[in-house]
Amino acid sequence: MKTIIYYFTGTGNSLAAAKKIAAVLGDCELVPIASLHKTSGDIVPPAERVGIVYPLYFSGLPVMVAGFARRLDLSHADYTFSVVTLGGAGGSAGLQQLDSILRKRQGHGLDAGFSVTMPGNYILMYSSPTGKKQIEILAWADEQVAALTGPVARCEKRALPSSLISHVLHTLIYPWFTCHVHTDDRKFSVNDKCTSCGTCAAICPAGNIEMVQGRPVWKHHCELCCGCIHICPVQAIQAGAKTEKRVRYRNPSVSITDLKQRPEEKP
Repeated sequence: MKTIIYYFTGTGNSLAAAKKIAAVLGDCELVPIASLHKTSGDIVPPAERVGIVYPLYFSGLPVMVAGFARRLDLSHADYTFSVVTLGGAGGSAGLQQLDSILRKRQGHGLDAGFSVTMPGNYILMYSSPTGKKQIEILAWADEQVAALTGPVARCEKRALPSSLISHVLHTLIYPWFTCHVHTDDRKFSVNDKCTSCGTCAAICPAGNIEMVQGRPVWKHHCELCCGCIHICPVQAIQAGAKTEKRVRYRNPSVSITDLKQRPEEKP
């Protein structure tokens, strides 16, 4: 069975999960949702089995993923699954939101949904785990991915997880997130460490960074993936004074080249 997995990623967690799932399923194409962001019209997957892999943002979908889901035509798909990666809890809210969007468009939603715990990376609020703790979380993530690939390979239908607490959090904080997400890049700045390498612009899934006279300029349609802060080779990008001392993170299974999702915008 042909499979296509659409993914959204900032620092590589969701891409790492997607790659591991694809390796087990075989005959699988990985497509960055970012590569479809500026296209128009319906998105019709050329496969019988469709996966959607993304991180949880403020108990919901990244805004780009929500927009992608509204354009997705699954009328020719036999099986649709989703995997949400997250650093804490509340994955059920993201899965339920995605399922609701798909049902409104075509009358049916996800056949199965799964959560995978990964190292948290929202550097605007905290440091990512390091050392032994990071290794343990990544090992646990591998176990979770391995556990879900069997049901997905067999196209098993499963009821989506549900949590009242996750639903309440989604209701309270997700609308606030969506109202300010695109312009929160006003918090970002670049210091004199910048080498004008253009990595930040190349890996930004939203194409939100333009290099102007060798320096990044944010264009206010940010997704708050924080990839630019984490992936900068010299840690020249900050979001206020607190991020200067916080640990940067990139999933060790994913290279910077892997994260360059928008080839038309590479410097």
